[in-house]
Amino acid sequence: MPPPSLDRLDIKKDPPPPNSPPPDSPPPAARTRPPTRPTPLADFNRYRLGPGDSIFVNVLRFPDLSFQGTLDLEGNLLVPLVGSLRLDGQTLNSARLQIQQELNRFVVNPQVDVILVAQRPVRVTVLGEVFRPGYYPMESPQLSTALLASGGTTRQADLRRVTIRRTTPTGAALERTFDLYTPLRDSTALPAVRLSDGDTVIVPALTAANRDGYDPNLTARSTLAQPQINIRVLNYSNSLGGRGGGRAIANITLPNGSDFLDAIAAIGPNPDTADLRDIALIRYDPDQGRAIRLDFNARRALRGDPEENPRLQHNDVIIIGRNLISRVTYALNVFTQPFRDVLGFLLFFDRLTEASESLFEP
Repeated sequence: MPPPSLDRLDIKKDPPPPNSPPPDSPPPAARTRPPTRPTPLADFNRYRLGPGDSIFVNVLRFPDLSFQGTLDLEGNLLVPLVGSLRLDGQTLNSARLQIQQELNRFVVNPQVDVILVAQRPVRVTVLGEVFRPGYYPMESPQLSTALLASGGTTRQADLRRVTIRRTTPTGAALERTFDLYTPLRDSTALPAVRLSDGDTVIVPALTAANRDGYDPNLTARSTLAQPQINIRVLNYSNSLGGRGGGRAIANITLPNGSDFLDAIAAIGPNPDTADLRDIALIRYDPDQGRAIRLDFNARRALRGDPEENPRLQHNDVIIIGRNLISRVTYALNVFTQPFRDVLGFLLFFDRLTEASESLFEP
């Protein structure tokens, strides 16, 4: 008897899984991720060419077409075989692609590299806690260079939140914050931040709420801070014509990061008439909006007591002479209105020193 046909066998098949496609349907297309668009912050770091930029264009296999050129006042570049090509506002990569596309009309499959040789001078605005806020043209447009051009940061600067505001050629407003304090604390390299024409750099001020974990003495000794500080001196002992050669009222300039003993050495008080155990330091407190008095013993400081040898701040006032300290303290107590800012504090001492005859009389 012939064997049974396979077509007649009743073979049980497993049911197809739920939601499965029909057997004759084509295979599903491979899944692809949607193209990612560049974020505004990614665009922040892209350098855009402008008039005055010098670039080197290297054309592989065609050395005669390689050249170095500078964008003219309209942002155009003269390219061999191509002629004048507008590159204003383009990134280095987009400029490379455009030059490569134009050269492709004359040579076969050119491979082009574009290198920025010299960046054009830029003009930036530096605001906030810097010694001289203002508008600065810069040949080397780096963030650290901009801070130095403005005289350096003040002691009240918060270097953890230095902000750069920029407007792109499309009109979009970008803003990015950089931390310059952590590299100083950890002894690492500062971020290399290149500035663009029209950037605004803002250095915020420290507040009472964010002083924790921040060491102003560390930043004062850095190259980002203002290099020198000004200290006012009211020296009652030297007004008596003693051996000390200093003036009764004077301004002294010290390196930023100097301490109390550095100022005492620069003042040179008369040891016969000055009471070095009782020297007052008057300092403007921006959080309270008023002047505060601190008393120090220079003799203990000379013996190595760190509590008696504090770091000085810009615009500190040192007063030597017990009677003079009492008179200045009385004047501060009579002046009950808070100072609006440090300028008001300085104006108070300007007016006080104008009455120096009555201030220094016995």
